[in-house]
Amino acid sequence: MTLHDDLTRLVALSPGDGRLTALVRRVCAQTLSLPALPASAQPAADDVVTDFAEQFSIDVSTISGEQRSKLWKALGDSTFGVIVQMYIADFVPRVRAGLEALGVGDEYHGWVSRPVAWDHATDPSDLVFNTFLPTVARLRELDALTAEVVRLRGATQHNCRLCKSLRETTALNAGGTETLYGDIERFEESAQLTDRQKAALRYADALIWTPSRIEAGVADGVRAHFSDAEAVELTLDVMRNASNKVAVALAGDAPRVEHGTEEYLLDVDGQTVFS
Repeated sequence: MTLHDDLTRLVALSPGDGRLTALVRRVCAQTLSLPALPASAQPAADDVVTDFAEQFSIDVSTISGEQRSKLWKALGDSTFGVIVQMYIADFVPRVRAGLEALGVGDEYHGWVSRPVAWDHATDPSDLVFNTFLPTVARLRELDALTAEVVRLRGATQHNCRLCKSLRETTALNAGGTETLYGDIERFEESAQLTDRQKAALRYADALIWTPSRIEAGVADGVRAHFSDAEAVELTLDVMRNASNKVAVALAGDAPRVEHGTEEYLLDVDGQTVFS
């Protein structure tokens, strides 16, 4: 299986009668001003899910306790699965927009233009967490330090407490330091971060905040500093990192350590191994 296959499978997911999938795909896309992923049914009418999906796409860190309570009350045991569907509806269109802006990854551009063989049976969380995310994590075109800088930027933008508390070992061995990482918040002013890293951070911010309006200068910066394969991996890394939105949405992003940071290794199988 390739990443193209995995993304195609994500697009084809439509649990149950597909009506909630259709709803979150429409809402997330409208919120982002991007084309929606296809749907197998007409959208359900559900104000609680609509409100939650909108906030998930706008700024997941500002989802309120009241919104969570209402969603749990409305969806019960299906809550987690629907939020994973929001992640797919929210971020696959961003990936498509990013790759199109960069003019790379032609093999990925046909995900939603072909007839969809709808999958009503597969658990979205299983496909996302056990197949797609590890597949992205196994990519090795992008250098570890740039990947870590981008990950930490996403952690702060989504305010994921767990992600902010983690440090990847390979990146530390490649020159990552707390002083360097401290510059990420105001990266444009940094004398430590390289032009390559700053180009990656501008692009990550664009995918997170303005995916429908990726400026030409941002795309040019990526093309100037990264090969096509690196640019595709960078784009998919931003999506992989953004899976933290699921935990943040559920307020399940507490760090594993009370103080300081914890090291982990992203191994060759794409798995997170803690020290």
